[in-house]
Amino acid sequence: MGNPLGKEHRLPLLLACLVLGLGLTAAVLGATRAAAPASVAGPYVDLRRVPPGPAEPAPGPGASTGRVTVECGRNEEGHWNEDNLVVSPGLRAGAHHTHAYVGNLSTDALSTDASLAGAATSCAGGDRSTYYWPVLRRTDRPGSGPHEGAAGHGNAGEILREVSVRVEFRGSPVSRVVAMPRFLRAITGDAVAYTAGGGTGVRARWGCSGLPDRSTTGYPRCPAGQLLTRTLVFPSCWNGLDTATPDHRSHLRFPSADGVCPQGTFPVPELRLSLAYAVAPGVPLALDSFPEQRHSPLTDHAMFVDVMTDERMGEVVACLNEGRDCRT
Repeated sequence: MGNPLGKEHRLPLLLACLVLGLGLTAAVLGATRAAAPASVAGPYVDLRRVPPGPAEPAPGPGASTGRVTVECGRNEEGHWNEDNLVVSPGLRAGAHHTHAYVGNLSTDALSTDASLAGAATSCAGGDRSTYYWPVLRRTDRPGSGPHEGAAGHGNAGEILREVSVRVEFRGSPVSRVVAMPRFLRAITGDAVAYTAGGGTGVRARWGCSGLPDRSTTGYPRCPAGQLLTRTLVFPSCWNGLDTATPDHRSHLRFPSADGVCPQGTFPVPELRLSLAYAVAPGVPLALDSFPEQRHSPLTDHAMFVDVMTDERMGEVVACLNEGRDCRT
């Protein structure tokens, strides 16, 4: 009996098998890539091997050397959401990752100046400003609480609660400061720094509580018994006109390394957020981020809306300009 598949039928069959094989290979590779952890968390930085950073500029004769610390708690209320009032007002879940808050207890995407001004706050002294940043997670625990799986976009795991949150305003090393306008919006850091490249927008510094003169832009490995820290410094040179701009940044710029503001801007109180976490050595970390940013620590950022009354802001400015150390 002859071969039922003549020569004229063998070539199409071989081509069909080849196409099917390539399709199956692509599907397997795609599934493998999808299942792979989308993170660039490692390698971690041993902060003991990082040299001390440069000293801050020495204050000149006209400097405003005071400091104001606002006691706002450490988010004991569990105020989290996936909104970003500064960047995406009116858009629910517009951040695509989870933010943690202190200060104004009502802040979400639908907040208005009026609603913020009338809301409760976690800050002492009646400061209704809102301060917020992306949460930090440990990825070796799935977590079962609110927002520990709700953000999606690859952001999952147990949220690390802050051991302390320090809200501090500082003056200028070269001059007196002027008041921020009420409802000023501000942002520091770059949420897309990983894909943007260059690092010019990277502002957050990561560190360890026992090594305050050293910092890194990567995830630090701290010696046992020390807290992991995040420090986020906001721009402090205001254009004198706007409380917000379409790019969220051009109305408020950073001073130069020697503390001088760009031409056409005025020094306002410099906001610093200092966050601390109890993280055992070896715990895997992931900062909430957009999916394509892969949890890179370079993308750390924070936002602020000033809701202080004019009277309260005047007290902050007076404290800074008079060189006092004040606390509310």
